[in-house]
Amino acid sequence: MISTSATYTRANSIILGICLILGLSSLGYLLGDAAIKFKEYDRTVTVKGLSEREYSADIVIWPIKFTAASNDLSELYKLMDSNSAKIQSFLANAGIANDEISFSSPAINDKAAQQYGNQSVAEFRFTAAQTVTVYSKNIDSVRDVMGRMSDLGKQGIVFTGDDYQAQTEYIFTRLNEIKPEMIEEATRKAREVAEKFASDSQSTLGKIKRASQGQFSISARDKNNPHIKKVRVVSTVVYYLSD
Repeated sequence: MISTSATYTRANSIILGICLILGLSSLGYLLGDAAIKFKEYDRTVTVKGLSEREYSADIVIWPIKFTAASNDLSELYKLMDSNSAKIQSFLANAGIANDEISFSSPAINDKAAQQYGNQSVAEFRFTAAQTVTVYSKNIDSVRDVMGRMSDLGKQGIVFTGDDYQAQTEYIFTRLNEIKPEMIEEATRKAREVAEKFASDSQSTLGKIKRASQGQFSISARDKNNPHIKKVRVVSTVVYYLSD
């Protein structure tokens, strides 16, 4: 005959075994569900959104480089002073303010000091170059004056237009003002692309996993309109996907 204590011990063992089975089953279910959720969150899509706009430049820096030559150094300086005065008068009459005009010192070159051996003697011993720089926010007025520089050429002033250091520069300074709006647009376009991808793949677009803002670039719209700037930024966004 089995004792009461043995029966009690066997019952406890059975109950404990059932509890262990139920516990392991629950744990397996939870781990499986967690694995499925982890797998879902591991699915992502990377998209890019572009924002591109055109703006007029704010500042123009216009170097006007001119040259002259003479065999008499004092006469050469007088000629450079005369040409500088003509340019300043021309710019002032065209509406360019005096505080927008600056003058560099003449750079004098003595060709006699550079001759070696049997080189032929130059026609003019001294040559000079000087730059008048216009720094203005009135882009339209300056560009209008640029188109009338031949009037000064008719007065005997020789300009150097192909010098790299004498290239006109247009500057856009309002980038910080337009940054938030352009970033918002780029991000919105990135989401539109992600939503289209999710729809085509029969998925649901989730939260953002990672996002990065590209650098802003500012360039001339084209070589004929350098005063019109093209501002561009690309945002890269990684979204989660789920079924």
